[in-house]
Amino acid sequence: MELAALFVAVGVAHLLATMLGDTEPGPLLLVSLGVALVAGAAVHKRLAHRGGSARAPRGTADVGEDRPMRLWRIRTRVVDRPGRLAELAGAFARLRCNVLALHIAATGSSAISGCDALDEFVVEAPAGFTGHDLRAAVGDAGGLDIVVVRAQVKDLIDPGVQALVLAHRVSEDPGRLPEAMAELLRAPDVQWRRPGDTVDDAGELGTTLVVSVHPERALLVSRPDLPFTPTEAARAAALATSVRQRRYS
Repeated sequence: MELAALFVAVGVAHLLATMLGDTEPGPLLLVSLGVALVAGAAVHKRLAHRGGSARAPRGTADVGEDRPMRLWRIRTRVVDRPGRLAELAGAFARLRCNVLALHIAATGSSAISGCDALDEFVVEAPAGFTGHDLRAAVGDAGGLDIVVVRAQVKDLIDPGVQALVLAHRVSEDPGRLPEAMAELLRAPDVQWRRPGDTVDDAGELGTTLVVSVHPERALLVSRPDLPFTPTEAARAAALATSVRQRRYS
C-alpha cells in the first residue's frame, strides 16, 4: 500500500509537469501501477481472510476466536531435557491456548534422560475446553503426574513480588499471618494448631502443609485440589519466620 501511494504521488507530480508541456508517458504508467498495486493488495487480503476462516487447524476443537476464555492452572512433571518445554508449548498452541505464566522447579529426582522438572503453567483457554482436554494434550506432549485446576487472575501475580508484599503486611500486623498465608499459597483453609493436635490427612498426598510459627503454635494449610511443592513450602516457612522474629524475638 505504501509503494502504491508512492507511485500515485510521483505520477500525479509528473502529470502536473506534463500539463505544463511535457509529453512523456511516465505519469500515466506510474498512476496505473499504483492503482494496480492497490487493487492487488485488496484482493490478496480478501482471499487470505477467506482462506483462513475456511480452514481449521487439524486436531483442534471448533472453538471461535470471539468466544469467552477461561484460566487454568496446569502442573506437570517432565524429563528436563532440551525441547520438552517446546513440546508442551506446542500442545497448548494447537488448542489455541495462551500461556500467561510459567514456573519451573527441579524436583531433584533422577530419570533415564536426566532430572525431572516440575512445570506449572497458567493458561488462557477457550471456554469450550475442559480440564480433561487440557490433561490429555499435556499427556500427549510427555507430561507426567498432571494436575489441572481452575485458576484466577491473582494467580498471575509474580510469587516473589507477592511474598515481599505479604511479608511487609504481617510485619506491620503479625495477627494477619493466616490471611497472608492463604493468599500466598492460594489455599482455601488455614487454621491454627498446637502441639498434639491431630491432622486430618485423608486427602491426596501433599495437599496439607504444617508451617511452624512458634514452639507453641503452627499453621495447618489445606489445598485439596493441588499438592504443595517444596518451593511453596519454603516460601511459607520464610513468611512465618518473618512473623516469628517480629513477635517472639
